[in-house]
Amino acid sequence: MRPLRHAVARHRPPLPADTGKTVWLFDLDNTLHDCSKGIFSAIDGAMSRAVASSLQLSAQDADVLRKEYWRRYGATVIGMVRHHGIKAGTFLHLSHDFDVASLVHSEYGLARKLRRLNGHKILLTNAPTEYARTVLKTLGILHHFDGIWTIEHMALQGRIRPKPSPGLMKQVLARLRVPARRVVLVEDTLRNLKSARQAGMRTVHVYHPGTPFSALHAGRALYVDVRVNSVGRLAGVRPHAGSDPAVARTVAT
Repeated sequence: MRPLRHAVARHRPPLPADTGKTVWLFDLDNTLHDCSKGIFSAIDGAMSRAVASSLQLSAQDADVLRKEYWRRYGATVIGMVRHHGIKAGTFLHLSHDFDVASLVHSEYGLARKLRRLNGHKILLTNAPTEYARTVLKTLGILHHFDGIWTIEHMALQGRIRPKPSPGLMKQVLARLRVPARRVVLVEDTLRNLKSARQAGMRTVHVYHPGTPFSALHAGRALYVDVRVNSVGRLAGVRPHAGSDPAVARTVAT
């Protein structure tokens, strides 16, 4: 298999047809690293400042608009592009213009644990490319990934379609050329896992009780194959082999 070291969606060919190996699609924030220690608040602040400077709004009005576009579209940048004609690349740079590396925290031995996980690994994140690569480099795991698929590569029919867009999930499977049953989405956000399951993928819920998106559902969703509270537990997980799609199995640390 040829390595895909850059963005899968634009710079490299898709993965070859079914090789028999699992393809792991990893979310980034609160999946591969813990955002509760400062990154989310830094992103929120930078995002509001970017809205304010782009539209000449007060800090309070910018914060309200940021939240409204996030609720409506799943990403503030979509509202900025759609309603104000702001260039996506410019806004994404402004909204992540802070010292990312100093705020990155992960579980101990993450690189070693990922190395033990058999199969192809691809990042699938609604974050921008520069931010995603910085986080992976800081974590020391960039080289473990065969591809990086970020929000810059989630355009469908001229519009940005981030997770949990069903169209994005179909596009991902088409580019990978791998049967959906061999693709596993590893995520902390349940609505994204639900969309992946509807596309035929297997799902792993990375559950952190203290983080904002995992806390939206305290029980076991029917579209979750396995729940873990540590990415390091994935080496012993086979969500595509003999799992009952109607029952979520919890693997604790």
